Amino acid sequence: MVQPFTHEPFTNFKKEENRKELEGALRSVRTELGKDYPLVINGEKVYTEDKLVSINSANKEEVVGNVSKATKDHVEQAFQAAVEAYETWRKVPVEDRAHVLFRAAAIVRRRKHEFSAWLIQDAGKPWDQADGDIAEGIDFLEYYGRQMLELDQGKHVEDRMTENNKYFYKAMGPGVVIPPWNFAFAIVCGTVAAPIVAGNPVLLKPSENTPVIAYKLVEVLEEAGLPKGVLNFVPGDPKEIGDYLVDHKDTHFINFTGSRATGVRIFERAAKIQEGQQHLKRVVAEMGGKDTIIVDETADLDLAAESIVHSAFGFSGQKCSACSRAIIHEDVYDEVIRKSVEIAKTLTVGNPSEENVYMASVINQAQFDKIKNYIEIGKEEGELVFGGETDDSKGFFIYPTIFKDLNPKARIMQEEIFGPVVAFAKAKDFDELLVIANNTEYGLTGAVISTNRNHLERAREDFHVGNLYFNRGCTAAIVGYQPFGGFKMSGTDSKAGGPDYLQHFLEAKIVSEQF
Repeated sequence: MVQPFTHEPFTNFKKEENRKELEGALRSVRTELGKDYPLVINGEKVYTEDKLVSINSANKEEVVGNVSKATKDHVEQAFQAAVEAYETWRKVPVEDRAHVLFRAAAIVRRRKHEFSAWLIQDAGKPWDQADGDIAEGIDFLEYYGRQMLELDQGKHVEDRMTENNKYFYKAMGPGVVIPPWNFAFAIVCGTVAAPIVAGNPVLLKPSENTPVIAYKLVEVLEEAGLPKGVLNFVPGDPKEIGDYLVDHKDTHFINFTGSRATGVRIFERAAKIQEGQQHLKRVVAEMGGKDTIIVDETADLDLAAESIVHSAFGFSGQKCSACSRAIIHEDVYDEVIRKSVEIAKTLTVGNPSEENVYMASVINQAQFDKIKNYIEIGKEEGELVFGGETDDSKGFFIYPTIFKDLNPKARIMQEEIFGPVVAFAKAKDFDELLVIANNTEYGLTGAVISTNRNHLERAREDFHVGNLYFNRGCTAAIVGYQPFGGFKMSGTDSKAGGPDYLQHFLEAKIVSEQF
């Protein structure tokens, strides 16, 4: 009997025993740094000379691991393995497929601190953020297993006197998963587990920034009993294998999380029919955000400031859901900024593999340079009221940064920065608050801080985002509780961690029998 879903609890690192357990896991993981990792094709480990080198972004001299790079030939072999595995995996009883996910969840749960330690090293996540990332991965495994058991019952359709009709779901075929580096365990886990439990083999191309933690998931699923060929691990250079994965005639779906530019490119390429292709490819895409918290004149201002700061600076703003715009009613504008700056002053910044800090480094040099450039743009477009410091001498550190008095059409109010930068603008009334909140091409998350019920109900209909929160921050969606995905250029609104998600990787079939 499968128990009802409840989300994985988070670890309280204020408790000494929890701190000591994670510190022990970090010491253990450090003894494993610098190892070589293979491709996995049809269950076979394949080592190549050319490597992706994962470094600790908080200490550029520290190599986390060297991961073999796949070529087009390797990808072709992986497709052959996936096509072959599809014929057997799709016929495995759904209960057995779901229990692979449940066993994987149990393995990760037992080794949660170990996986957090790898995430701290590979992705530069502070302790709480890493623990939440691992918990979310466990949630995806548990939730999607249960959802597939439910979908296996099919849907009700009507019968007639001499006719029996059955409506059910079947697997689509092999597909490609291209996850990001910012939730380097959770999103990898969710985007892989969903199509697999639906009966589809997968080619996984992890982010070149965080391939080691992705390989650790492959190991877990193998240990949980996933047959060979169902998950093929093909890390590599996107310029070399990215288009090949998307274009391939045997690709039935592309499950992508990343930038708007890459997502649009995938969408365009997936629409073209290749020689030998007999199906239309599905694209499931989550492409980022420019997320806004609006604060009206009735709001609890302490709650407003806390919501803005923690939504803006958690994981150094490297979340597609991060608050990068705060739109404040003019009557409380100065006070909310003052309170936000006071909270930001208390945030600690450092190397999470050495200490429990609130903020760590950003992921790599390219992101560091991009964010630093946006800070300079912000100085021209508005007034810098806090932060702005950067330091890449040892790691890629950007300190929490707050700008005020921005024009709603300014670049730092419109373009996705993906770093610890938040810009404030004021509005004269709730109508203007909503107009500004909706004035970007994105529609992922947003929040309203207000005690005015009419304002909240108005926002419920007119704030055009996929995940809207009242009187809390705009990050930290929980699987099964707040299914995640947005509108407009934020993607296909696939609602990861929700009751409809698995249907993106299934085909509905009706069988009618007369008698």
